[in-house]
Order: sequence, then structure tokens, then C-alpha cells
Amino acid sequence: MKSTPAMELFLRRAQPALIDVPTQLQELYEFSRAVEDFSPLFRRWLISSDRDRADALLYEAFNADGPTASALTVLEQRSQGVLDFRAISLWNGAESASENATLSSRANAVGRPDAIEFSLRLEPEVTDWQTPVSWLKKAVSIWHPNAATFGPFWYSDHKVFEDRLGASWMLYLPRVLNPRQVPEARALVPVLGDCGKGRDKQLGTIIVSVTDEPFSDENPEHVRIANAIEIRLVDQDLLPRFADL
Repeated sequence: MKSTPAMELFLRRAQPALIDVPTQLQELYEFSRAVEDFSPLFRRWLISSDRDRADALLYEAFNADGPTASALTVLEQRSQGVLDFRAISLWNGAESASENATLSSRANAVGRPDAIEFSLRLEPEVTDWQTPVSWLKKAVSIWHPNAATFGPFWYSDHKVFEDRLGASWMLYLPRVLNPRQVPEARALVPVLGDCGKGRDKQLGTIIVSVTDEPFSDENPEHVRIANAIEIRLVDQDLLPRFADL
């Protein structure tokens, strides 16, 4: 996987108003706990800054109990008077670009869907497909997205339909799918969640295009499989357009 791996989620919230800062940051904290065991580089998160590196190292986003008071204070100050859009961006403070990771949440009151992104450029790379599957499952339990993807950042240059999501290494859809619907998939992973009656129900399915090695956007066979999945889903009107997310 040559280009930076990234996870993206798209969601619509039930409430019409912009969510508050504590809720938005708490969601990121919950996800950070799910990825921290993969690498020590995922155990520290800081509030990003577009001013300079020194400013971007000032505020720890989380402690053992959740969002820090300093992070909440600075984010509240930055978004004071903002009612329609807020972006919270975190980074892991790595000295080297090869160890960099970012975690961000973009919340909207109207118009575009909210979006979550987790991007990582580090060694060792993600080699076991079940690792990002576990991350996606956790993300679904937190955000209940309309769709989510995981794979190389630049795979978007290779997908079939410009106006729709790409299958990439993994694509989550909030629907039950079976192998007859997506025979090109190497795995279909059900995602379960609490239905509110003391039992689980299937919330959706993660479509995995490659399981025997890391997905690479430079591998023609990997791209061919992902493209075939996209075409198969479009033929059944199952691949969302960005305009419908």
C-alpha cells in the first residue's frame, strides 16, 4: 500500500443543530481507544493547529478518562459563534512524516454530511485485513454512518464512478449483503449492533476486496477486483452517490 491508508465515514445526524464540542471530541476519544493497541504512535493525540508546530504541540486531546479540559477549552474558543460547521483535527505529534497519523471530525448543521477521517502513514503498515475491519466495526458503533471506506488515499483515482464511493480495500454499507450479491468480494463481514431489546441485529456489511495481502492501488489485480465490486453494486443500485450520503 504505497499511498497513505485512510478510513472515511459519512453520516447524517438526527438533530438539526450542530453537535456540541464535548460530544464531537468524545466520539473521537472512543475511536482512539480502539486503535491505540496497534501502535504506540496511536496512544497520544494533540489538537492540530495551522499556525506552527509549536502551537500544534500545546494541547493534549485526551487523558485516561477522556477529552482533556484544555482541549475542550481551546476548541470551544476556536468555534465560538460558529453555528453551522465545525472541524476538529487531531494528530499524533510524530517527529517523522513516516510516523504521522491524523484523526478528524467535520460536523455540519445543514448541507453536507458529517465526515470522520483516520489517516495513517507509519511502519509497520497495516497488513492483516482483520485489523481495519475491527476499526470499522468500532467506528460504526460510534457514528452509525451511511457509508464508510478504508484503503489507500489515492485509490479514488482508480474507482469506476466519479460521483460514487469506491470499494477500495473495504467498503461498509448499512445493509445486509450476501455472497450472491457481491461474488467478487473476498469477504463479507457482518457488523452487529444493539437493537435496544437486549440482543444484537445486523447493522450492515463490510465488503472486503482483498484478504491475502494488503490492498495496493498500484496492483492492477487489486484495482480490478475493487472496480468489479463497484460495477456489481451499481447494477443493483447499492453503491451510494456522494450526493445521496
